[in-house]
Amino acid sequence: MRRHGTSHAPCRARPPRRVLCAAGLLAALAAPAEAASVYVTNEKGNSVSVIDADTLAVTATWPVGRRPRGVLVGQDGKLLYVCASDDDRIDVVDTATGKIVRSLRSGPDPEQFIAAPGGNPLYIANEDDSQVTVLDIEKNRVVAEVPVGVEPEGMGLSPDGSVLVNTSETTNMAHFIDTRTYQVIDNVLVDARPRFAEFSVDGKWLWVSAEVGGTVSVIDVASRRVVKKITFKIPGVTDEQIQPVGVRLTRDGARAFVALGPANRVAVVDARTYEVEKYLPVGQRVWQLAFTPDQKRLFTTNGTSNDVSVIDVEALKVVKSIPVGLLPWGVAVSP
Repeated sequence: MRRHGTSHAPCRARPPRRVLCAAGLLAALAAPAEAASVYVTNEKGNSVSVIDADTLAVTATWPVGRRPRGVLVGQDGKLLYVCASDDDRIDVVDTATGKIVRSLRSGPDPEQFIAAPGGNPLYIANEDDSQVTVLDIEKNRVVAEVPVGVEPEGMGLSPDGSVLVNTSETTNMAHFIDTRTYQVIDNVLVDARPRFAEFSVDGKWLWVSAEVGGTVSVIDVASRRVVKKITFKIPGVTDEQIQPVGVRLTRDGARAFVALGPANRVAVVDARTYEVEKYLPVGQRVWQLAFTPDQKRLFTTNGTSNDVSVIDVEALKVVKSIPVGLLPWGVAVSP
């Protein structure tokens, strides 16, 4: 006797739960990971160019405040922070829409900045005011203003977040600041016009570039003494053209990459012996550098050729040039 509503289809055994779980896991592993995004500030274009780190194509251009320079990505990748230097503010951009959702106080002429390990506060170099502004992002409130040398620009932070370093272009110093007290605890003299400060991953060494001096100083953080000055010589390029700016160190401590400005080269330096291994030709007036999260690629901003060079880090080879906006300066990559 047939019951109403009973299916005519033959019964089929349900796969064991462990098979379903394994299939789901395999599907998840096979799904492509979301590509990192590269964000480039165009100083003359008043915009940010967005590059897909896999396809190496520009996917969007977002308008921001005037003369954008320093740029960083929030920890979850959902927000982008941009120093709008001529507007004396920091624009906060939604990376999903490209729209400015907030503007933060920054002090006058913000150049570069860096975030605490937890993402808050921000430490901002104010070039026109000879100070570092400490900003609580959530409250948009200035926590402290730290007097430093003339024309502050470079900002570095120790891995544990306890020591902040600012470089002053005219005073020619690296200023060491205690992030608990916001007091300058030491000043280290380097060569002329220091532009960038980068800590090693273990926090033992600080690399400071000197644009006019043409050198990179390696500072022992514990003693706060310069232990090495790295110089650069490129056949066919004058010493005046060799102007170190951006510096990036690999996580394994093996290499440093140094942008050499109008020399149109990135120097590859053995970070243990301090010897230059190679010079990589890139675009004109190379400014800043940023790795992808896996450090397989390095992106450079080339100010006067209005492009970005892509370096294959393992092969030590430039693999592509990507046109962006006018006078690209800063670069950051999503986590």
